[in-house]
Amino acid sequence: MIEITNPSVEEYISRHSSEESPLLQKVNRETYTEVLMPRMLSGHFQGRVLSMLSFMIRPKRILEIGTFTGYSALCLAEGLAQDGELITIDVNEELEDRVRGYISSAGMDTKIRYIIGNAVTLIPSIDGPFDLVFIDADKHNYFQYYQLVFDKVSSGGFIMVDNTLWNGKVTSAEIVMKDKDTRNLDEFNKHIALDPRVEKIILPIRDGITVIRKK
Repeated sequence: MIEITNPSVEEYISRHSSEESPLLQKVNRETYTEVLMPRMLSGHFQGRVLSMLSFMIRPKRILEIGTFTGYSALCLAEGLAQDGELITIDVNEELEDRVRGYISSAGMDTKIRYIIGNAVTLIPSIDGPFDLVFIDADKHNYFQYYQLVFDKVSSGGFIMVDNTLWNGKVTSAEIVMKDKDTRNLDEFNKHIALDPRVEKIILPIRDGITVIRKK
């Protein structure tokens, strides 16, 4: 594993950035103490980045693929337009009660629509357009998710994709050859880099976030 961010620098950034709300602190704490694979949670630093980007874009509609315990959805929803909506999809029904509880505690029941199911089969039935899409789910389907959402994104809209640096492993030809997830992400990154329909940049934040703007 290659550290792409210095832990002390990341900790300093967190201390000098906006604080998590008490609810987000609770989601963070309970995810790490009660849920398997808690590192999937966005966390304070990345959560504030998602919130800031959402406020900058001021989307009316957001689609999120991969809810986990709802942390990123709550952060992205902070920047929604006043009459905005966020749709978030996740396949893990075991977390449903927990996530719905957090959404309710945030007073976001009317703004966040939480759907349990397979995103590959659900996305075609969900009408666009979306101003912002956040992809943070199973890595082997990243390219398929991108294809499914592309025509649903408004011109000038954004697609953000998480984990695209994969702890820096995408930079190692040896790991790319041996590890399927790393290879999938490297192939996805190469495709986006060559896609003339979009502008793109990979931000070295936590595990890497690719920000894509549809022309």
